[in-house]
Amino acid sequence: MTNPLFYAKIILFGEYGMIEDSQGLVVPYSFYKGTLKFSDSDSEFEKKSNNHLQKYAVFLENLNLPEQFRLDVSRFKEDISNGLFFDSNIPQGYGVGSSGALVAAIFEKYCFTKHNPDTISKENLKNIKAVFGEMESYFHGKSSGMDPLICYMNLPILIENKENLDKVAIPKGEEGKGAIFLIDSGITGETGPMIQIFFEKMKTEGFRKTLKEEFIRYNNACIDSFLKKDMNPFFRNLKKLSHWAYEHFRPMIPESIFNIWKTGLDSNAYYLKLCGSGGGGYILGFTKDYEKAEKMLGDFQKEVIYRF
Repeated sequence: MTNPLFYAKIILFGEYGMIEDSQGLVVPYSFYKGTLKFSDSDSEFEKKSNNHLQKYAVFLENLNLPEQFRLDVSRFKEDISNGLFFDSNIPQGYGVGSSGALVAAIFEKYCFTKHNPDTISKENLKNIKAVFGEMESYFHGKSSGMDPLICYMNLPILIENKENLDKVAIPKGEEGKGAIFLIDSGITGETGPMIQIFFEKMKTEGFRKTLKEEFIRYNNACIDSFLKKDMNPFFRNLKKLSHWAYEHFRPMIPESIFNIWKTGLDSNAYYLKLCGSGGGGYILGFTKDYEKAEKMLGDFQKEVIYRF
C-alpha cells in the first residue's frame, strides 16, 4: 500500500485516569489524517515539516529499540534529504494525536520487520505500545505510546489497566437522536503544563482518594455501559464523571467552555468532558438529543463523531 493514511485519535474515556490505572477507551477519528509524502513544491509547510523530520531522525538514530522493532533510520534520512515531509491536517494541541500519527507512519514505513495490525497478538500490542512510547517521548518528554498505537492499529482499543490492552468492537453507530460530538474551544492546549498540574494535584491525599474512589469508578462504568450500548446507566455515570471533572479538573477546562459545561450539568441536555489533556483544543460532548444540544451551544464549532 503506498502512502497509507494514519488517522487521528480520540480518547473517549480515561484521560488522566489511565496514568493511575483506570480503564481507557480510545477510537480512531478519520476526519483528520496524515501521510508521509515527497515534496514537489517549496511551500513553507513542507519545508518546516521536512526540517522537523531531520531533527527527529537524529533522535531515532540514538534509540535502542528491540530487534523486531528496529527502524531503518539511514533510509529514513535519505528520504528526508529527498524532500520527505508529513502531510497532515491533524491540528496540533487539540488532543487528537498529531504526533501519534507521525510516529505510526514512520514505524510502518521504516521498521525492518513488517507487522500486520490485523494479526497482532495481545502480547505484541504491549510491546509495540512500549516502542511507540519511546519514539513519541521526543515530542512530549514522556509518552505512554497509546496515541501512536491507536493511529497505527486504526481500531478502537480498550485499555484494561497499565499492563493490558486489547482490540475492541464499539457498538455500530446509527442515525438516532443522540450523539457524541467535539466542541472547538478556540484555543490550542499544551499537554506538558496540563500534565504538570495533574501531578501537582496528585501530591494531595484528598485528590488521590477522590480520583481513585470516584473518577475511576465513573470512568470505568461509562466504558462498560457504552460497550454494552446500555444508555441509561451510561448517561447516569457520565453526569457524575462530568460533574467530577467540573469540580476537580477546573484548571484543565478552557475558560471559554466553563459556563457551557455547567449549563449542560444543570439542564441535563448534554454533558461535557475533556478530550485529551485539556487546557484548550477539543472538548467532548455527549447528548441524547443532538438537535437540542446544538441549539444551546449555538456559537461553538461542533463536529459529530458518533450517532446513536
